[in-house]
Amino acid sequence: MSKSFDASSTTDQVLDGVDLAGKRVLITGVSAGLGVETARSLAAHGAHVVGAVRDIAKARRATQRGLADAKKPGGLELIELDLASLASVRKCAEQLLAQGATFDLVIANAGIMACPFGKTVDGFEMQFGTNHLGHFVLVNRIASLMKNGSRLVNLSSAGHRFSDVDLEDPNFDRTPYNDWAAYGRSKTANILFAVEFDRRHKPNGIRATAVHPGGIQTELTRHMDSTVIQQRIEEINAQAKKAGKPPFRWKTLEQGAATTVWAAAVADADEVGGRYCEDCHVGEPLGDSEEAGMISAGVRPYALDAERAKALWVKSEAMVGERF
Repeated sequence: MSKSFDASSTTDQVLDGVDLAGKRVLITGVSAGLGVETARSLAAHGAHVVGAVRDIAKARRATQRGLADAKKPGGLELIELDLASLASVRKCAEQLLAQGATFDLVIANAGIMACPFGKTVDGFEMQFGTNHLGHFVLVNRIASLMKNGSRLVNLSSAGHRFSDVDLEDPNFDRTPYNDWAAYGRSKTANILFAVEFDRRHKPNGIRATAVHPGGIQTELTRHMDSTVIQQRIEEINAQAKKAGKPPFRWKTLEQGAATTVWAAAVADADEVGGRYCEDCHVGEPLGDSEEAGMISAGVRPYALDAERAKALWVKSEAMVGERF
């Protein structure tokens, strides 16, 4: 590539000179945070964005100013989607299929983090059900709208290092619930889903990747109080100091969404296909013995394991009652 980017790069820097006129993009979760900035930056470069959200009024308020400020904005339309309800997911997919318009990019951005134990409408553990299974059904149901050259970008997290998926007890029916372990499972699932989707669709010119946006102060942290957040940062910095690495720094929204738009619209497809990206580059595999801080560089081997990805796909199909 002619340009290189890093953790400090912003969406506008990454997309500088990129013309997305005529491109259609589906993004989940454009009512706050990274989703709004991702939609704004892509629309500002000419893309037509379809935002799938639970609260349309909130999303309309959140996106209105950003699109109005864009120099050459593409369009924005909103469609209702509650990832914690498969009925809502299927209804959203049916509406998109009925419209018949294809997508160049699908960005599975929406998610929840470290919430108290709860279950989705369909009885799945809330984080796994929302972050993974909801997107699993939506993306697979609309896969026919993804044409040759299109990409799927799954928002994962460095939090995948907390835990691998548990295919024997995905809903914590027999395992004591831990909010961060549950988050880790769901974020590992986001990566494994991208790995297997990429393998299945690569022959048709469709690629998939997973990205870690970095640490950003958004609504995602609403279940954490400031004391817990500060304690977590101190733990991270202690690990970083021990490893001779710089301390943790929060990213801005523009920096956080940069890896998403880089992987979606700038990076070479063969570079990011089936991979895990962070700070606008492909993440390096970590050894199993390395410490798994919440926010540091690298990807756990289990998150890229092809056989594990296939097994998760089969388990996910069984859980949602559909074959893809």
